[in-house]
Amino acid sequence: MKVVFAWHRPLMTVAALMVVCAAVCLAGLVFDHRIVTGVDTWLKPLKFSISIFLYSVTWAWLIAHLPRWRRFAHTVGTVIAVALIVEQVAIVGAAAAGTTSHFNVSTPFATTVWAIMAVSITTLYVCTFLTTIAVFFLRLPTASTTFAVRAGAVIALIGMGLAYLMTSPTSQQLANFQGIVGAHTVGLADGGPGIPLLGWSTVGGDLRIPHFVGMHALQLLPLFAILLGWLGRRLTVLADDHVRLRLVVVAAFVYVAVLALVTFQALAGQSIVHPAGVFLAGGWIIAALAVAFGAAALFVPRPRASVPQAA
Repeated sequence: MKVVFAWHRPLMTVAALMVVCAAVCLAGLVFDHRIVTGVDTWLKPLKFSISIFLYSVTWAWLIAHLPRWRRFAHTVGTVIAVALIVEQVAIVGAAAAGTTSHFNVSTPFATTVWAIMAVSITTLYVCTFLTTIAVFFLRLPTASTTFAVRAGAVIALIGMGLAYLMTSPTSQQLANFQGIVGAHTVGLADGGPGIPLLGWSTVGGDLRIPHFVGMHALQLLPLFAILLGWLGRRLTVLADDHVRLRLVVVAAFVYVAVLALVTFQALAGQSIVHPAGVFLAGGWIIAALAVAFGAAALFVPRPRASVPQAA
């Protein structure tokens, strides 16, 4: 536990606050049955509580283990912690008021809140960009985990940036302004049928999907590398870290391909649960390439270093 407390404390404080916030949101789901944009008003802050918790813990650990730029990254991490709290306060406050926080410019107060959120989100993105650069100085015990963290940080930064695709007004909003500028759903108004808990649209494209997939590469790719390391102590085929590194590289490229696929699928207005045409074909192609390159990473022998011939 002492090691955990040595991690970046402001970010760990945010993580602890998100646990409390998640408990409040769960209570809200039980006792408050108001609906905002088609879902329970407390579902959105609950999802953000979980996401911010994961984000905060991950970066708290990474910053604490940096061999260089640690002091600078610690300062930047503190700014990130403040930005996260500002954003979550706005989201929870909007839920308590029974309204939406994002894209809301229906009143002067709502416009001010959205402007503050926009500043905090942009600050968060810039600071994450800086800490992502710092991560490239991080060296973990194995090459596979080091690559997984670096690739995950870059992909997560891309995923975070994809959120800006949601901030442009839709044609329907321009034609009939109702106080909302920006949307998650493409081709339809927000608030239609969605996947349980996640809320992603089942009838249209949803830009929250690539945002979510991209951001959580920072957790999923390192966890994949850690899992391979654990299996490497039990399976001979994974004992060599060069093999595990090749598998992580394949996983990273597959992850980027999936991220690109779901991004363009969302922009095309196609639901994630009803893939068709080029997007369905693209999914099968990515799956086939993942299997093929994964098998090659496992079974193609590593080239041996040439041994000089004796004269």
